[in-house]
This record gives sequence, structure tokens and C-alpha cells, in this order.
Amino acid sequence: MSNEILERSQLMKRPKSEFWGWVRFILLLALAFILINNMIGLTRVSGNSMNPTLQSSNILLMNKVSLFFKTPKYGDVIVIKDERLGFSIIKRVIAVQGDRVLIRAGVIYVNETPLPELYTAGKSEDMDVQTIPSGHLFVVGDNRNLGESKDSRDPSLGPVHIKDVKGFAAFSLFPMHRIAEPLDL
Repeated sequence: MSNEILERSQLMKRPKSEFWGWVRFILLLALAFILINNMIGLTRVSGNSMNPTLQSSNILLMNKVSLFFKTPKYGDVIVIKDERLGFSIIKRVIAVQGDRVLIRAGVIYVNETPLPELYTAGKSEDMDVQTIPSGHLFVVGDNRNLGESKDSRDPSLGPVHIKDVKGFAAFSLFPMHRIAEPLDL
């Protein structure tokens, strides 16, 4: 008789145990979703503005956490949410607040120093000197051919505000490869 009572009590505990197991699973899944959505993210490259570094339909892992500890600097590839365009763009930081940018004969100069850019394709159009305002970044695509990249060289976009940066492009997941970094100045 006592074995029968013991078996019944174990059978009654099983549904409660399974229920709480499912509750824990759902809570952990929700926590993982929140962490992934707010700390890292995935984004897809659309267009040729970052060729040859990134091609259209590459899938990138985005690091959002680093924005809490540092601001983008020269050479970083960042994801920017532009409300004027209505979608995100992926660009490389060329200059930060206070820098002076000039383009002559297809060469970009930052504070009168030419940038050694081995990761680019095409040739930039000339541009008069621009001083980057406080809290802004000058960003360009790695494809410098005219019309291939909507970036800070275009007066309709201009320098982007740091608050519009969604995250850093950490690396390409598909196809898997690192993102080319600039040479040190």
C-alpha cells in the first residue's frame, strides 16, 4: 500500500515539475533574446558601397555593447540608423569631431595627412575641406566610385551624429571573414 501511495505522489509531482521546467525554459529563452537583441545583432549588407571589404548580402555580426564604453574611431566599420533614409547603412569612419577632411585627386586627407587605404576600390571625387562638428563622424563606403556609396561626402547626408550609430560591424558571418582594418597612421 505504501508503494502505491508513493507512486501516485510521484505521478502527481511530474506535471508540476514539467510545468516549471517549461516556465524556466521560456524565461531563459526570453532573457537570451533580450540580451542578443540589445548587446549584439545581425545585419545584412545591401548594395555595393562597401566593396571590396563587404559584398551585397553578407551577414554581419554587430557589436552593440562597445558603444557603452567607447566612441567610434578612425577605421571602424559601423552600422548607422539614418532616419532620413529610413534604413541602416554600413560605413567606415574616416574622421571624428574636430578633424578636417579634404579630398584631392582621389586621395582623402585627414588633418593634412593622406590616408593609406589599401582596402578601397575606385577613386573619390574632389571635395573641399570640411571640419567635422562636435558629436559627429565622417563616414564613407570602401567603394569610392561616384554614385556607389551614400555617405558623408554627399551633402544630403553629411557627417553623421554619434547617437545614430547602432553598433560596430564585428565580422562577417556569411561568408565568414574578418573585416579589413586600415593601416595605422
